[in-house]
Amino acid sequence: MAELRHSSSLGGRATPSPRKRDDVTSPLSSSSDTHLSHDDDGGRDRHPRDRFRSLFSNHFQLLDETARNNFKIFLFFVTLLAFAGLYSVYSVISHLNAPYLCTKDGITLHCPRVKEAPSLWENPLSATTSWKSCAERRVGAISDLPEANETNGYIFIHAEGGLNQQRIAICNAVAVAKIMNATLILPVLKQDQIWKDQTKFKDIFDVDHFIDYLKDDVQIVRDIPSWFTDKSELFTSIRRTVKNIPKYAPAQFYIDNVLPRIKEKKIMALKPFVDRLGYDNVPQEINRLRCRVNYHALKFLPKIDKMANRLVERMRNRTDSPKPFMALHLRFEKGMVGLSFCDFVGTRAEKALMGLYRLKEWPRRFKDGSHLWPLALQKRKEGRCPLEPGEVAVMLRAMGYPKETQIYVASGQVYGGQNRMAPLRNMFPNLVTKEELATKDELDGFRKHVTSLAALDFLVCLKSDVFVMTHGGNFAKLIIGARRYMGHRQKSIKPDKGLLSKSLGDPYMGWATFVEDVVITHQTRTGLPEATFPNYDIWENPLTPCMCKA
Repeated sequence: MAELRHSSSLGGRATPSPRKRDDVTSPLSSSSDTHLSHDDDGGRDRHPRDRFRSLFSNHFQLLDETARNNFKIFLFFVTLLAFAGLYSVYSVISHLNAPYLCTKDGITLHCPRVKEAPSLWENPLSATTSWKSCAERRVGAISDLPEANETNGYIFIHAEGGLNQQRIAICNAVAVAKIMNATLILPVLKQDQIWKDQTKFKDIFDVDHFIDYLKDDVQIVRDIPSWFTDKSELFTSIRRTVKNIPKYAPAQFYIDNVLPRIKEKKIMALKPFVDRLGYDNVPQEINRLRCRVNYHALKFLPKIDKMANRLVERMRNRTDSPKPFMALHLRFEKGMVGLSFCDFVGTRAEKALMGLYRLKEWPRRFKDGSHLWPLALQKRKEGRCPLEPGEVAVMLRAMGYPKETQIYVASGQVYGGQNRMAPLRNMFPNLVTKEELATKDELDGFRKHVTSLAALDFLVCLKSDVFVMTHGGNFAKLIIGARRYMGHRQKSIKPDKGLLSKSLGDPYMGWATFVEDVVITHQTRTGLPEATFPNYDIWENPLTPCMCKA
């Protein structure tokens, strides 16, 4: 057959053969030789069987060529399908590990879903049972407090700032009164220039409980003594005001510099009084007293606590079945953005307006603005910039929180409005504020005092299943500290903004790598017990001396 194919390939050309005729008819002779000998006659005398063989061989040749062509086509399609399969696998892997982490469609972010971890909503039980709170009032203890007329004098403070800054000032005032064996006049909540609030102590806190709970620790009176006639001049009189108290002053400073003046004048105002008492340079019992004030003596009014419980219940029951919820303290108000001196994505017009705002509010820091760009880059690299709503959304998705997560937002007016909030709201549509949870009539009773609205946010965040902060501040650290004090069971997520800044700014960072980094890094940033260290912040980490080994 091979020879038939070969002869056919010669195109029927005659080839002389020296063989004899009877050699051709021999059964040992090749068919090709026979075929060639007949070709000398032009094929006229060809035997019918030889013609059949010739046609048969040509047919098989055609079939063989068709098969080869079909095989080539088949091989081509198989190769094509293989490439398509490989490309599909590559696309999936690329999607899971795609640069820029998430895709953006207008103002909407699309991030891959992440499997929910078992410990998504609470800390491991094994890590929350080794410590217990121990700063509460000592039951049955004998008070060593002298009579009111035997104290060294009276101290008076204005608690400045927002609600939580005022709270810290009140705790410090009680501690300082104890250090100097002085009587504390009920602090005044000073009107803040930003909040424009005229709230009094009694409008927020339960005064009777405050005084009674601390009766074995410090003498506290509701008002300036009647024998003192210069009430209006108390804060304006240089003779009766101590103004040179350094930040984080030790207990000995008060004993050496303030106590003698109190003994002389009998009543003294301390101004200013923000962060005027240290942590590691005072007796442990004084720190424990500050915790006693913060976690036990300072109670919000029953109406505030009742409304907050109502909001918490509504958050848990927004779906058909009760579900845990997250509280998010989103610090991205205009004032915070301006004060941070960080650079954020926005139009040229927005950045120009922000520059004018900073120049007006902080002229000394702003100067001509030329130094702000390198400063902004450095601060972002160090993780000292507030997280934008979109960055928070990507972080939460990487941690495993699904689209259905119920989120309570504690925040003022977000800088950039709804456009800035859109990425977060679109990724987590079940996102609400107290204004959306409560009716107008319910909140009207609290609008008279802005501080009481902040108290509602404080309590809802305190009682949430997961609390997430986005930037530093007294609100966040008091919430995290209180949740630690209550047993570390509830998760309090403190983002590693340095890691997020590095990852979100890396064009080659893949989603899978990003998720792994976020999950591993934040396993130790969920409000679990932390060892204290020099100059630690007792409000955020009250582990010692306010907590004891279980």
